[in-house]
Amino acid sequence: MRAHVSIVLAAALVACAPPPAATSPAAAPLVGAPRSTAPASASTPTPSPNAELAALLDSEWDTWMREDPEWASRLGDLRYNDRWPDPSLAAIARRHAHDEEVLAALDRLAKLGLSPADRLNLTLFRRGYDDAHEGFVFLRHLLPMSQMEGIQTADELADELRFTTVKDFEDWLERLGAYGTYADRTIEVMREGIRQKVVHPRVIMERLPSRLRAGQVQNPTKSAFYAPFTRMPASIPAAERERLQKAARARVEDTVLPALKRLEAFLTSEYLPACTKEVGAWQLPRGDDAYAFLARHHTTTRLTPKEIHELGLSEVARIRAEMERVKETTGFRGSLKAFFTFLRKDPRFYCKTPEELFRAYVVTSKRIDPNLVKVFRTLPRQPYGVEPIPAIAAPDQTTAYYRPGAADGSRAGTYMVNLWKPEARPTWEMMALTMHEAVPGHHLQIALAMEQKDLPRFRRHAQFTAFVEGWALYSESLGDEMGLYDDPYAKFGQLAYEMWRAVRLVIDTGMHAQKWDRKRAIDYFLDNSPRQELDVVNEVDRYIAWPGQALAYKVGQLKIRALRAEATEKLGERFDLRAFHDVVLGAGAVPLDVLEENVAAWIATTR
Repeated sequence: MRAHVSIVLAAALVACAPPPAATSPAAAPLVGAPRSTAPASASTPTPSPNAELAALLDSEWDTWMREDPEWASRLGDLRYNDRWPDPSLAAIARRHAHDEEVLAALDRLAKLGLSPADRLNLTLFRRGYDDAHEGFVFLRHLLPMSQMEGIQTADELADELRFTTVKDFEDWLERLGAYGTYADRTIEVMREGIRQKVVHPRVIMERLPSRLRAGQVQNPTKSAFYAPFTRMPASIPAAERERLQKAARARVEDTVLPALKRLEAFLTSEYLPACTKEVGAWQLPRGDDAYAFLARHHTTTRLTPKEIHELGLSEVARIRAEMERVKETTGFRGSLKAFFTFLRKDPRFYCKTPEELFRAYVVTSKRIDPNLVKVFRTLPRQPYGVEPIPAIAAPDQTTAYYRPGAADGSRAGTYMVNLWKPEARPTWEMMALTMHEAVPGHHLQIALAMEQKDLPRFRRHAQFTAFVEGWALYSESLGDEMGLYDDPYAKFGQLAYEMWRAVRLVIDTGMHAQKWDRKRAIDYFLDNSPRQELDVVNEVDRYIAWPGQALAYKVGQLKIRALRAEATEKLGERFDLRAFHDVVLGAGAVPLDVLEENVAAWIATTR
């Protein structure tokens, strides 16, 4: 799954800073002010603790939607469909104060007689606010843009939303009109980052000016922001279509394009000169403490960067031994390094055109689907599709990512695949990649969680990275039980993908805690993986932009595997893999300690 989804979409559940507020499209005032947490008056009947918690959860959900209107739109909640988030300093301060109010309310509720189910709900709900409060001092909210996410990717939202009514188009017009304010507030925050010396490394931010220039089209109708107006439904009268298209052309030309130009000028003249030359989080204010926090936050464990680094080295050694074994089954007689070169260069493993590559992804997806019943008892109702990553973003994106469907069912989940440079996209990685991003990985897990109507809404959409990404990595190994790794090269691809996540533990901690430089990280990756250098460079730059996020995958996978091994040993013949998967997925995404408790309870009940 695209990592910024994990970080941003879970709002307070996973944010190191609170979620952004909505920007009004006209004068762009602050919106989404904190709701009062004052006690009820004496004449009002006192609600039960469970009812009071439920009311707080509902109120905060609405606050999250208002504060992050892009997320709301993606979920199918159209109440704030005419707004952008508000990244301004004033909004950041307001949200932080609101978080403290919510924490005080949760402290009070925790002392009351909640039901066991609601005690768990409160514990899970509070984790996000605790993390937001603890992480606030590290000022990562002053980093609203990177090569992977930020205002420069806002045009991608147009491809995710439905445009069927006049109001849908009017809402998008309002967003176009507010884009200049959105850009100016982003610049304001990044200037504060310069002042506080909280800036990204130069090597990743150098990617942004060309991305911004690519959006500055000569013809406004060629802008991705204008794209919805090129496919207007016939149900809208011709005169209305003409009016809306004319207004869209004007707003792209008068607001969006100048904003992109201002962003480019700011990055080139002010931000890039202030960026750091080194790549690790250690060089930022309180950098070591910040990285230790991010490691705990993303893994939902107490593991230190040093412990994670050692775990990574151990996993790299173990997987290399497995790779040697599978290499032998292919008949290749050279060294593992030579085998990596063979996999990178032999033309039999590469498609010749983007169209051929796309067809291969679709075929791989359809091969997996009918085999899911072998290892799953419960499957989601929501379907998923396969689509190319937009060409303007593809050069800076990784191989693929998952885009969740809308909670209201109006949009299916989407497996987004990178078709840029097909000569760098080997077919031996397709099966493992598809199992991770689509099924039984992200789509199956996220769609199932959305459909758990007995859970509070925040739990249906929780994005604890260690669980979400740990599950997806664990899912790659299920190809053995599903009979999908019948080709030794595909099996090697699965090991290559597991190695990729083991290497992350070493590289991420190496750069951010042990002062590795970028070249050392790239070289270590290439020495232990057959992935193409193009992917390796993009991956390493991703870890530079998102310290700690990449640690979650392997840590989560290892926990799920350990719990499965424990259940197998304790239950013996009574162990049912499909039932185990129901237990892991049935509570939505949870921290790893809560997952351990859930599995332990299931083992005790089954025994």
